[in-house]
Amino acid sequence: MISLIIWIILGFLAGFVAKAVMPGPDSGGFILTTILGIVGAVVGGYIGVLLGFPMASSFDNIGGSLVSFIFSVIGAIAVLAIYRLITGRSLRG
Repeated sequence: MISLIIWIILGFLAGFVAKAVMPGPDSGGFILTTILGIVGAVVGGYIGVLLGFPMASSFDNIGGSLVSFIFSVIGAIAVLAIYRLITGRSLRG
């Protein structure tokens, strides 16, 4: 249960950072950014695990949390880019 909460928090923050890196008018605003961030966090976390990096599973794992956050942001940027390609929006914003 704690892992799920951590991934939701990481996903929210990753979505926020992804939106800052790739600004632009996306329909859905805050809610869409949060959902895309959570999806990106899951995708990025999965890729991190496949590459052998420790992922956040508790609040005690600070090193894993930093790596998890980096992969989450990368995943959120990728998911946002894919979303924009699918909806026909510019990747530049």
